[in-house]
Amino acid sequence: MNSETLAATIQKGVRVTLGATASLVDALRDPQASQEKFGNISDFEVLTQELEAKGTDAEREARAVVDSVMSQMGQMPNPFAPTPASEATVDADAHPVADASVQTDLEALTQELSTLRAELETLKSQPGNG
Repeated sequence: MNSETLAATIQKGVRVTLGATASLVDALRDPQASQEKFGNISDFEVLTQELEAKGTDAEREARAVVDSVMSQMGQMPNPFAPTPASEATVDADAHPVADASVQTDLEALTQELSTLRAELETLKSQPGNG
């Protein structure tokens, strides 16, 4: 079996499955009409052809819906598209990131660290500790 035959067989299987699904939905909506259409078919090949035709129609309708949605999305601006440099704006104002109390604590800890380093250096420089 070559790849073209395999692809055609898979495509036919998908269409028959789509057709069977669409027929099931139709049967749930109108059992009488479904019984009239498929009740007389006793040949498996004829049934397969009917389901494939219905699946082809369903595939075409689904493709039209997808194309319609995609074309509508094409008309909307892409929020992820990069802004050209000529249109970009830059806010040059500097704003403190940390809260004032956090900044004060950070400065106190930095001073304490500096003091500890100085004490450590003093201890290292004393005779007998180095």
